[in-house]
Amino acid sequence: MSPHNENPADADPALSKPWFVYLVRAANGSLYCGISDDPVRRFAMHQSGKGARFFLSSPAVALVYTEACRDKSEALRQERLIKKLRKSAKECLVASAAPALSS
Repeated sequence: MSPHNENPADADPALSKPWFVYLVRAANGSLYCGISDDPVRRFAMHQSGKGARFFLSSPAVALVYTEACRDKSEALRQERLIKKLRKSAKECLVASAAPALSS
């Protein structure tokens, strides 16, 4: 069988699409933590008002952190850990993900 005829659904599950845990900054400065297999698309949903009720009181303004995970269950575990962190620790995650500024 030619490689062009392979069904992607038959691919090794270990090579499946990664999931991500992400943090979004709201206009009021608070951070929202969630998971998605496409955090950029999910952030756009948050910005458009479709998504978490969290953003009803203060709109989503920036996707500030993403972390790739092996699969959905790992992303869920990581999300639970991040949600338990103090805001200062979440801000450290955000700072660690920020691109270094060149001088």
